[in-house]
Amino acid sequence: MNTSRLFSHGLHRCARPALLTGLTLVLAACASSGGLSPQGRLLDADSLQAGRTLAGHDLSSPGFPAADWWRALGDPQLDALIAEGLRNSPTLEVADARLRQAQAQSASTSAERKPSLSLSPGYTGITLPESMVGNELGGHYMGSVQAVANFSYGVDLWGGKRAAWEAAVDRAHAAAVDAQAARLDLSAAIVQAYVQLDHAWQLQQVADEELARAEKMLALTRQRRGAGIDNELQVRQAQARVPLAQQQRQAAQQQIDLARNALAALLGRGPDRGREIGRPTALNRLALQLPGVLPSDLLGRRPDVVAARWRVEASGQQIHAAKARFYPSLNLTALGGVVSSDLGTLLQSGSGFGLLAPALSLPVFDGGRLRAQLAKADADYDLAVAHYNQTLVAALREVADQVNAVRSLDVQVESQQQAVDTAEAAFALAGQRYRAGIGNYLDVLGAQDLLLQSRLRLSSLQSQQLASSIGLSAALGGGFAPASADLPATAASNNSNS
Repeated sequence: MNTSRLFSHGLHRCARPALLTGLTLVLAACASSGGLSPQGRLLDADSLQAGRTLAGHDLSSPGFPAADWWRALGDPQLDALIAEGLRNSPTLEVADARLRQAQAQSASTSAERKPSLSLSPGYTGITLPESMVGNELGGHYMGSVQAVANFSYGVDLWGGKRAAWEAAVDRAHAAAVDAQAARLDLSAAIVQAYVQLDHAWQLQQVADEELARAEKMLALTRQRRGAGIDNELQVRQAQARVPLAQQQRQAAQQQIDLARNALAALLGRGPDRGREIGRPTALNRLALQLPGVLPSDLLGRRPDVVAARWRVEASGQQIHAAKARFYPSLNLTALGGVVSSDLGTLLQSGSGFGLLAPALSLPVFDGGRLRAQLAKADADYDLAVAHYNQTLVAALREVADQVNAVRSLDVQVESQQQAVDTAEAAFALAGQRYRAGIGNYLDVLGAQDLLLQSRLRLSSLQSQQLASSIGLSAALGGGFAPASADLPATAASNNSNS
């Protein structure tokens, strides 16, 4: 038997256990992700009970507001203002810029998963001193022309790069939903400011009527003092009501100016634009509508909830990417090209060169850097889950608050309307008695004072009622109706199952 062959075979048998033992020791010494895991748990929307709070309302599947829900208010000027705001508001420019940032980051992360190829043509010239390299090489100018192609590819063995890319895509989805949410928020803000403008105009109208009543009261009291019926005290009391009514009118005008300025700013314009906004027409009250299933349906109808859910998905992918860094990585590098001292001989045989350098990298000792990165990814996930849970709870609370407000204000408006009807009847009766010679004009003015105060209270309640119905539309998502592609897969599944 060949002695060298026996020796080689024995060496191979001895080397294999040694290699396996060494590899085992290296792997044992490698960085480990053991003991690290996220703690956050997504809140089940169906666990948030709201049946008793929402009881007594007509629940239906089309209960969510339409995308242009404000048109139900019936004011063309408002429709034009919202269209103008959606075209010009700087707030939307900020949201759109953030979306473009997220999309660019997603594209950059996607590019890192793909191979790269670069071509580097060039020329190199050099003269070496004779004192260093001698007469043969020194003192002569030497030049070379080269063209080098460099190929590199990091093989995604464990899916870490794909996970990082999917996390970037999820963040881009969240930014896209944020951009839609900014438009919904802007629309709601314009409507709320418009309602405030409408209320301010009503206050000014009541103040004008009160000022006219106070002036009539003062003139009548002065006549009665001249006739010896009243004295100077009654005159002074009546006189004090005039500047008070003037102050109320000035305060109403200030509120009109403030509402106009707010609308102009929401439109992305200067305050002069607000002066062009006329008095709103009579705004229709929005009917109270609720979807058939709450809070489950909010998962896909509230843009803030959808965006928060996308960020949970992104954080989960970041954990996968962080874990992949604990495992070996494979990088393929290939270098090839041609080099020659003369451009004419660059492509001749003998000018080519090449290099293939696959490299396997395994983290062994890193001072705890990888564990710290994974721990941060876990904490980021927990934070995203906590934010999602908080957003979901807050969303349901907003719906309940607005439903309760609308319900209470409906009763208050009905009661106050009865008070206004009674005051109008009293005012009409006082006028009849005065014209029949039974009563005096002071009774008429007193009844008018009660009527104006009742109307003022009714106007305030109706404004609050309208604002609450608008708030409910915003709390139900403001018309946000995403496609299935706009929802995270798990959220879309949960929503469909509900």
